[in-house]
Amino acid sequence: MGFKTGIVGLPNVGKSTLFNALTRTAAAQAANFPFCTIDPNVGDVSVPDKRLDELASIAKSQQIIPTRMTFVDIAGLVKGASKGEGLGNQFLANIRECDAIVHVLRCFDDDDVTHVEGRVDPIDDAEIIETELMLADLENIDKRLKNLERKLKSFDKEAVDHAALLEVIKKTLSSGIPARNVELENEQIKSFKLLQLLTAKPLLYVCNVDESSAASGNKYSQLVDALVKDSKASSVIISAAIEEEISQLTDSQEMDLFLKEMDLNEAGLDRLIKVGYELLGLQTYFTVGPKETRAWTIRVNTLAPKAAGVIHGDFENGFIRAETVSYDDYLEYQGESGAREAGKLRSEGKSYIVRDGDVLNFLFNN
Repeated sequence: MGFKTGIVGLPNVGKSTLFNALTRTAAAQAANFPFCTIDPNVGDVSVPDKRLDELASIAKSQQIIPTRMTFVDIAGLVKGASKGEGLGNQFLANIRECDAIVHVLRCFDDDDVTHVEGRVDPIDDAEIIETELMLADLENIDKRLKNLERKLKSFDKEAVDHAALLEVIKKTLSSGIPARNVELENEQIKSFKLLQLLTAKPLLYVCNVDESSAASGNKYSQLVDALVKDSKASSVIISAAIEEEISQLTDSQEMDLFLKEMDLNEAGLDRLIKVGYELLGLQTYFTVGPKETRAWTIRVNTLAPKAAGVIHGDFENGFIRAETVSYDDYLEYQGESGAREAGKLRSEGKSYIVRDGDVLNFLFNN
């Protein structure tokens, strides 16, 4: 299981350049005019994880298969998008299909790159997009409340409970607060998720800075840091221009040297994925053998049978037990046999909660 992330933002903030770099393609046309992107571009990319190489080396695996994530480059939104302005509602629908939102904010000065609002102000840019998404959510909520009117007249309990939830959300949105900040009762969480509200999706701000600010940020990214400090959103600093250069490099040593010259410890994609995983509550487990070493993505607190089901439904349905060893122990004892001899390989049942970095082998009935 990977996750699908929509890249949004005002026109000309660097969305398509970032998409091209992250997916290492030229699929998204990058140009200095509004609405350059019309149809959403979709790119499926490998999730970098250095643990795979170390595990494969010990197991002498013939193949390494990383887990994957999908980026969707969505057209630039503008004021009035919720009412169909610009390329409006079509692209709000594209966002609705994503698991999370990466909102690219322009955090650089460049007179040669036009800003649709005629200035550089990442906080105002963030508010424009957030407002449009909240307006779209409010319209969604109003439609749902209207559809419940008949059932409410007959005092249908399920309808009454659902309407109460919708009213709480509506009040929050009307106050200018996104749905992700709504305080929910435990019994409301499932219904809330089914609404698929735009402002309920996990949000990651990407501060697109100039090359000289890639390592430590600048005055604009500092404003974004303050914006997310007390919110349920996160932020990461990336220079789309640098990522574009990195995407052209094929030699790992050359890439490491380039990153060192830019005072960066890792590529922007690595940082984006780490923050994105944390934001979505995701983690990775591994299956390791002579044929292949493979990474699998699951949600935090996933039980062993459900984790097995990510590989194949039969693994979950016929689950007997899981043999597991931690990544650190697998490395220390040089594989499954060594870990077993050291008493570090465990047999776990259906109630086992899989941990990040677990090396798993599932036993199941056909």
